[in-house]
Amino acid sequence: MSPDERLEELGLRLPPIPALPFAPRLVPVLAHGGLAYLSGIGPLGRRGVVGAEVSLEQGVDAARETALLLLRRLVDAFGELDRVERFVRVLGFVRSAPGFADQPAVLNGFTETIVSVFGEERGLCARSAIGVSELPAGLPVEVEAIVALR
Repeated sequence: MSPDERLEELGLRLPPIPALPFAPRLVPVLAHGGLAYLSGIGPLGRRGVVGAEVSLEQGVDAARETALLLLRRLVDAFGELDRVERFVRVLGFVRSAPGFADQPAVLNGFTETIVSVFGEERGLCARSAIGVSELPAGLPVEVEAIVALR
């Protein structure tokens, strides 16, 4: 089953990506040498600090939403998810309260969504989860990725 078919089977919908205020200077997806580099994206319209006003569970949900937005970028760039051979690397940033150390658990929401669509062989990849004090527009989570293309 293709990732596009799996997405439909799971009942997941890819949300549209609204216009971003800094978009004129942003390349959302850059393909080069068989790889696609995806600029950072987060759950637009959500704000807050994970471990303070945003719970761990809400952070995981924000990471799931981020995965769907990133998949939307791939579809917008390449027409279908099956153009992705595999995820290579994911870098996740979690806007974290002092003392909050569960950034990997938050990013699991992203990874679980990607694996549910692509399977472990194509979806699991090298990943880092980093806690930061601020993210653009007050986002709780931001993720960038590198994927290999078919």
